[in-house]
Amino acid sequence: MKRYSLPIAVALSFAFGVTGGALADGHPAKSHSLRSHRPKAQVRAATVAPHHTLVPSFVAHPRAWFRALGSPSGKAAHSHKAKPAHRHAAHRHGTHEHAVHKRTPKRRAHKPKSTKPRADRQPRPKRPLRATTLSIYEHTTRPRALAHQGCHAARRHESGIVVLDFGKPSFQNGGYGTLLFSGRFAPNRKITNAMFGYARGYVSCLPQGSTATIELARGTSNYHPLVPSAYTAGVRWARETNRLGRMLARKGLDTRVESAAADDAEPAWDPAFRRTREFFHGFRAGVHGHTLFNYGSLDGGVGAVWSARQAWFVSGGLRNTKALPEIYNSAMAEQWAELARIASGKYHLGIHFAGVMTQGTSGCDCGLRPAEAHNALADALDAQGVGHVPLPSGGTNIVG
Repeated sequence: MKRYSLPIAVALSFAFGVTGGALADGHPAKSHSLRSHRPKAQVRAATVAPHHTLVPSFVAHPRAWFRALGSPSGKAAHSHKAKPAHRHAAHRHGTHEHAVHKRTPKRRAHKPKSTKPRADRQPRPKRPLRATTLSIYEHTTRPRALAHQGCHAARRHESGIVVLDFGKPSFQNGGYGTLLFSGRFAPNRKITNAMFGYARGYVSCLPQGSTATIELARGTSNYHPLVPSAYTAGVRWARETNRLGRMLARKGLDTRVESAAADDAEPAWDPAFRRTREFFHGFRAGVHGHTLFNYGSLDGGVGAVWSARQAWFVSGGLRNTKALPEIYNSAMAEQWAELARIASGKYHLGIHFAGVMTQGTSGCDCGLRPAEAHNALADALDAQGVGHVPLPSGGTNIVG
């Protein structure tokens, strides 16, 4: 019987192979769609026809997200990112392929895993992130409305960075300001007063004995600013950031709320990097020690639109700037980790990460949640060999 064992084994192997092939033809293997690996905003650009309005059709009604802000858990019912659907339409042919086919460096199979913790690896949160906040796309500058937002944040025990996005830079009646997501113009001074309302609401509603603090950042973007001078817009943005800081100090609120600024700086909105650079230079010239957070994306990665130096410049390369990167999926985490590696090796300075920006909530399958986004970026930094770059554990979900 032994002498027949080999031919029998060969015959059985052949039979199983044929059967498996037939089954495979009838039931093809499941595969992840390429769309699932693209940043959400890039997918929308490739599938939605461009339109020329700053008020997206998918923005939740203000009452809906006010109800969400009032929920005890702090979970929004809808948090899709409120950005124009045509944001990347001009770069479909380049940025998407770069994002889809970008791979995480493979680990060598023969390298044994170390049982000792590596000093250059990012720490992973053992518990859900506590420094998680809600950032908001604002439709109004009424101080009372923003005071309610701040109060709800305090009741949710929020601590960390809060970005209040007031829309793109604009200019009317001789004054600088922004175009809100409601489509109305908001002067810079009214924005500052509204933010002060948020701060007062936050502090007044903090539970007794709470140690929570926030950095309250006045947010804008580099999306086609309607201003005579982007540099002057940056200077004015900085001066109002300074003014809010003084207002907080006069009322004794600065122990709980720190004034800051933020810019959703995205390469596809300014491929030439001209107005973005001018705005950041203007902010640096006018600011007195306050931070400017870049809560933008990399639109396909380093070199797809902006060079490594340009992307690094607005993410820690310029004084008073830090990165609060959009990490909606693993591809975006890999892009930011690659930039961190290049900046660390080429400019001998790492990206100044302040946390992560997300848009995923229990009521909207719009991407990673803060803890998942933090881990995705930490893993990507480790894979790029720059696990030593500091990555604070905080995160913020943007809604509105």
